[in-house]
Amino acid sequence: MSIATERQTIQNFVNGVWIDSASSETLPVIDPATGKTITHVPLSTAEEVRAAAAHAHEAFQSWRDVPVTERAQVMYHMKALLDKHHDELAHSVTRENGKLHDEAWGEVRRGIEVVEFACAAPTLMQGRSLQDVSRGYDTVMYRFPLGVVAGISPFNFPAMIPLWMAPLAIVCGNTFIHKPSERTPLTGNLLAELWAEAGLPNGVFNVVHGAKAVVDAMLSDPDVRAVSFVGSQPVAAYVYATAAAHGKRVQALAGAKNFTVVAPDADMERATATVLSSAFGNAGERCLAGSVVISIGDATKELLPRLIEGAKAMRVGPGDDPTAEMGPVIRAEHCARVEQYIEQGVQEGATLALDGREGRSTDGGYWLRPSIFTNVTPEMTIAREEIFGPVLTVLEAETLEEAIAIANRSRFGNAAVLCTTSGAVARTFQMQIEAGMVGINVGVPSPIAWFPFAGWKQSFYGDLHATGEDGINFYTERKAITSRW
Repeated sequence: MSIATERQTIQNFVNGVWIDSASSETLPVIDPATGKTITHVPLSTAEEVRAAAAHAHEAFQSWRDVPVTERAQVMYHMKALLDKHHDELAHSVTRENGKLHDEAWGEVRRGIEVVEFACAAPTLMQGRSLQDVSRGYDTVMYRFPLGVVAGISPFNFPAMIPLWMAPLAIVCGNTFIHKPSERTPLTGNLLAELWAEAGLPNGVFNVVHGAKAVVDAMLSDPDVRAVSFVGSQPVAAYVYATAAAHGKRVQALAGAKNFTVVAPDADMERATATVLSSAFGNAGERCLAGSVVISIGDATKELLPRLIEGAKAMRVGPGDDPTAEMGPVIRAEHCARVEQYIEQGVQEGATLALDGREGRSTDGGYWLRPSIFTNVTPEMTIAREEIFGPVLTVLEAETLEEAIAIANRSRFGNAAVLCTTSGAVARTFQMQIEAGMVGINVGVPSPIAWFPFAGWKQSFYGDLHATGEDGINFYTERKAITSRW
């Protein structure tokens, strides 16, 4: 695989053909570990989205009639290709995103799981029936594809997120237009090559690169029936409101402020590892990052020194360094944004127990080390807002009930984690916490593809979540037919 990425300016993929964008505007695609430009991505126009949607709409007319068993065969082929090119895709993710190779490899693996789930489409697409709903009347329910659907994916998971979207959309009989993040577009083009090699007809999978103009065109295009989005909370709210106003079905996965509660009875060595990997994995740039710890009672005395020493010892380096434990953040402006939050935490009275601005590399790239705040109150900005970087805030509570109450005051509800050895404590937590994904001694409780990625509150806008049965429902219409003979 090379034609899709090894160019001065990468191309769009529309109706089975790689084409140059009509726009002369581009943005650099930068390696976050070096600060060097890899290539450029075009800022495509609304007219190019319109053309892609028209081709996708035309392709839909025949793709929807392909038997679901044959569509599933494409998924089997795609799964085999993803396995074959697993390392190449992971390298692409590391190169343009900066995350560690092991993290990138795991990201691709989680995407492959959704393709495996999509292979079960002949079962997942089954409807329901009931004879004699009344005397002489029978009712059956069938699933039908929507048509053209769009996927807008973020910079932090350039392989996994489009693989959450496209396989389920396509296997259900829809055609797909993908807009990768303009910061990490290369992996999206590699996936387009693989979809073509897997046997998709022209126009079933398309890629249009760009920024807000492309998003706005997707949200309003008359041929686009549904939009799936992953990104920040303000943009998710905008995507949801705008697309819904144009009569489209929307799932918009948004930001988060995830709490990890550590009970006094927890295995502190294990809890420390859980917190550090959750808070600083992917340089904190993920919506399931456990960015706030609430230690209960005596837990703080043992936990806090462990966290500080563990974070201080973490080796920060490029993703292709096998000894590195955390990579760079995505861009210079993002680095500055995280630094601004750190400064705001200091100004609001929190104690900066570990300053990630100190001792970092200055040799190119966008580097921060882990930061830890103590003496934090729930009202502080660093305890409420999504920082999306390697910053951990530590709060304290006297009881489990107080810890749950603090977490539940958040406007977000993506994930919550509890470290404990008590089944009773765990049950109370998982029943009372207001989050869609809960981990018990699991730092990043992302569910496997057979279950929904189920954020609550302002972590999600829509009715049907990504992946699992929700994903199948999102990409299909249901039709009930009642007959009498």
